[in-house]
Amino acid sequence: MERACANQPAMDPELKPVLERIAQALERLSPPPPPPASFDAARLFRHEPRSGAFVPAPDYPLALDSLVGVERQKARFVENLERFARGVPYNHALLWGVRGTGKSSLAKAAFMAVARDNAALKLVEVDRDQVTALPDLFDALRVRPEKFVVLCDDLSFEEGADAAKALKSALEGGVSGPPANVMFVATSNRRHLMPRGHGEDRGLIAAAEDAEEEISVSDRFGLWVGFPPMDQPTYLEAVGAYAARFGLEVEDLERRALQWAQLRGGRSGRVAWQFIRDLAGELGKSLPL
Repeated sequence: MERACANQPAMDPELKPVLERIAQALERLSPPPPPPASFDAARLFRHEPRSGAFVPAPDYPLALDSLVGVERQKARFVENLERFARGVPYNHALLWGVRGTGKSSLAKAAFMAVARDNAALKLVEVDRDQVTALPDLFDALRVRPEKFVVLCDDLSFEEGADAAKALKSALEGGVSGPPANVMFVATSNRRHLMPRGHGEDRGLIAAAEDAEEEISVSDRFGLWVGFPPMDQPTYLEAVGAYAARFGLEVEDLERRALQWAQLRGGRSGRVAWQFIRDLAGELGKSLPL
């Protein structure tokens, strides 16, 4: 063996730097895996699929009891979320209804309320354009000791059936089953998550198949929470509650709030909050958002 090694020709000195450059290029093409994610820095995170990173975000500042006119929705969603935190059976949740009614605010405020007594509970927000990355995300979270609420705001399948299939795969979990430590929450303006003008540029059969695929996804949500339009008394109740909470005192509060809603063309929790922000700015008061 020693004789065979001794008879090997020496490496050409000019070849060595070429091989080193090739090795460096291969390392750049196949970088080492990222370090394990840490969820100790925050309660809320934003997921970046390209890098696999979980970016910490500050706590959501709006208190759950500040949301007025959605008491039934709050009670149902919090009950389901507390079941998840306790480790008993729960359902993935779809919060749907007209825009501005507080769907996203309720999801985040409820999470903050429940997370205060559950240190292992974390929220990971994903962009609606990254739904196809959900199966890989769920697999990455499956092995973690924490419990994760994965939130996708304003979900609809603008990209068609591929995104719907990816979400179904994530919720069903394939042969390994869905991860027990992940609860998926989506908000949407449409109950069945279908985009407007669905399938207009496709054939009737293909469009019907895509529609069936997308509608079937909404069936994977065991909990549907509806948010109807806000009537005038509820709108004024929301304005009054915000004003009292933040110490905003004016004599003609309701009249001004109704004028604001008329200029905006409708009443909603979002419109009430925007009015309060404008009023706080006028009075020189600070707000949490």
